[in-house]
Amino acid sequence: MRYEIRQLGPWIGAVTNPRKTGSQFRASWEATLKLLRYEAELLDATNLVVQVDADPNDIRADGMLRARARVGFPGVKVSLDSRHGPLTYATDAYEHWQANVRAVALSMAALRAVDRYGVSTKGEQYRGWAAIDSPDQKRRDAQNLIAGYGGLAEALKATHPDLGGDPEAFHAVQEARRVLGL
Repeated sequence: MRYEIRQLGPWIGAVTNPRKTGSQFRASWEATLKLLRYEAELLDATNLVVQVDADPNDIRADGMLRARARVGFPGVKVSLDSRHGPLTYATDAYEHWQANVRAVALSMAALRAVDRYGVSTKGEQYRGWAAIDSPDQKRRDAQNLIAGYGGLAEALKATHPDLGGDPEAFHAVQEARRVLGL
């Protein structure tokens, strides 16, 4: 399983203060990546992405960090597409970004352990980790959708099923209207 590193956007949510040292993790970076890949493979994952606060120039063309890259904010997001849908795990609980990746990998192992007794046969334990757009992102997406049609009236007319429009597109416009409070 291959992973790639991408730049971390703005941190959404509270910033942990104070952070833990991460000294409880005695594993090497290679061992952390091995565990992360293993857990991702057990979820039939694709597109394993680790987002860190690195300068885009410090991310190589192959999606890895340059050897001398500096990471600012220690928070990380780990995202993957799994058989349970897209999942995103984020934490800034530790002082170093590698320790935060380790915490995510160990959390993934703990979630998988829930299946041990056959209680969660449908991946229920992963539903809370499904990738969720922020309210700001939902508003931007809704604005862009409606603007793409030239305005709300045009969007409703172009997508209305009674006027030959696509019912799914009409539903998306209705949802955008709800998000924007129009």
